[in-house]
Amino acid sequence: MKAKYAGAWTAVTVAALITTAGCGGEGVKDAAKAVDGTDAIMAALGRATDRTEQLGSAEVKMTTSMGSGAPVTMEGTYSWGDGYAFDVLMDTTAAQMQQLQDAPKMRMLFVDGAYYYDVDPQASGPLKGKEWMKIDSSAVFGKQGAQALSGSNGSPSASMKGLKYADDVENLGSEKINGKATTHYRAVIDQAGMGKLKKAYGDKDSLFGSMTGGAASITMEVWVGPKDLPVRMIQEIGTMKVTTDFEKFGRTAPVKAPPAAQTGDLTEAIKEAGGGAGAGSTTG
Repeated sequence: MKAKYAGAWTAVTVAALITTAGCGGEGVKDAAKAVDGTDAIMAALGRATDRTEQLGSAEVKMTTSMGSGAPVTMEGTYSWGDGYAFDVLMDTTAAQMQQLQDAPKMRMLFVDGAYYYDVDPQASGPLKGKEWMKIDSSAVFGKQGAQALSGSNGSPSASMKGLKYADDVENLGSEKINGKATTHYRAVIDQAGMGKLKKAYGDKDSLFGSMTGGAASITMEVWVGPKDLPVRMIQEIGTMKVTTDFEKFGRTAPVKAPPAAQTGDLTEAIKEAGGGAGAGSTTG
């Protein structure tokens, strides 16, 4: 079938990608630990990882830039205590979703491995009369990549675990971020350190890989502040740069999937369209 909203699907999937752009601790046990990392750096990152994982959720502001496209910013709640989930708002125009949503802000959820977008009900097609558009993560990362990101492996907690096992870890000193005193760390994670997640980020044949050029390595920076918690994290994956600012930790509301009767599933349509092949087409 032809993708009526293929152009919009492509753009909004880019926004979806950034929310799971973490480096999971899963599969990194056999990776070499940082050669130049001191015991003090490893201990500090270990404490930050444990605290982040323990609290299980946070209010987050996340901004992604890729190539020459306009940055996309999302704000909302993220949880990883019982699988990874989030509930965020993003600018409709920045995400190029005006075809599907008239409101200036669009709500997006991630629950049980699938993305849900709050759209205006359409007059025809798979979204006829539907309030939500669903895209399974396998349409973005491929089947194996989606499996690698299952559970909490795409969460901020998993990103912190990946940082612990990175190569070339550096302490770049003290900085004030968002009014908080922090210590700035930087690391490079090669494909061996990615473990299973290299199937998600390093596969150029997946939709994610085709957009980022694939990732031979991931550069991560994290600013650890009071109470051993991250204040900011920056990740560079191929041509994609993701900046995450953490606000309040813990006490976020559970994220639930929308009712099935109100949801149109576009997963297979996106796979058939090659993740947006023929973008801009408006034919039914």
